[in-house]
Amino acid sequence: MSTLTFMQMLEKAQTKNQSMLCVGLDPEPSKFPKSFQNSSDSIFEFCARIVDATHDLVLAFKPQIAYFAAHKAEDQLERLVQHIKTVAPHIPIIMDAKRGDIGATSAQYAVEAFERYQADAVTLSPFMGFDSIEPYLKYENKGIFLLCRTSNKGGDDFQNLRLADKPGNPKLYEYIAELAQHKWNTNGQLGLVVGATYPQEIARVRAIAPSLPLLIPGVGAQGGDARATVQAGKTALGHVLINSSRAILYASSGSEFDASARAAAIQTRDLLNAAC
Repeated sequence: MSTLTFMQMLEKAQTKNQSMLCVGLDPEPSKFPKSFQNSSDSIFEFCARIVDATHDLVLAFKPQIAYFAAHKAEDQLERLVQHIKTVAPHIPIIMDAKRGDIGATSAQYAVEAFERYQADAVTLSPFMGFDSIEPYLKYENKGIFLLCRTSNKGGDDFQNLRLADKPGNPKLYEYIAELAQHKWNTNGQLGLVVGATYPQEIARVRAIAPSLPLLIPGVGAQGGDARATVQAGKTALGHVLINSSRAILYASSGSEFDASARAAAIQTRDLLNAAC
């Protein structure tokens, strides 16, 4: 187990790999090469080869827990985390779980993320308030990314609503960014999830929360503009983790899929770096 905090791991990975790229591990067996179709360990084997091909190019890996749980592959996720920690111990692992529940249940979800899976960080929904994230903050060396301005269309249903009883009538996502930057960030563990499809809103979040790491999905298959995303989110104070999943994982359906994934990761990393 790493003795570094999540934020220190980010700094170390950034220095070593010179990368803003986070590779999302969202395994869909139907998209695997045919040689994997009949293997009971196909999810682990596929993801491990992606990790082996890209770990020197990334800032973080982000397994999405639903893709494992849907196939009863939680044991393969545990093995995958240990594989990452063996081949790339300096690369932080963000468990994409988006949990959000009352304190007692959140305490159990925190055990799941940080003790069972040994993740270095987790994504959470903040909409049940501070007591729903407080149990995670007790793991003082871990990171927590709060959903702030998501890239899906339905995000507009709530996140853009203005809060009439708060000074300046901020939008909901702006208020979440403010809480994460100040009142809720009791131990310097918080970051925010902001979708790449809204670069102007990334810039707004960055203005409110200049020092927080931003986890930004949506570059690649979801159509986010890499250059606009980097320019809106990167500052000297706060890390930017730009996630790409499908565009890298499924760059090829052939037997050399890992080589294709590596080529896609290099292209994406270099594109992001050139945008600085």
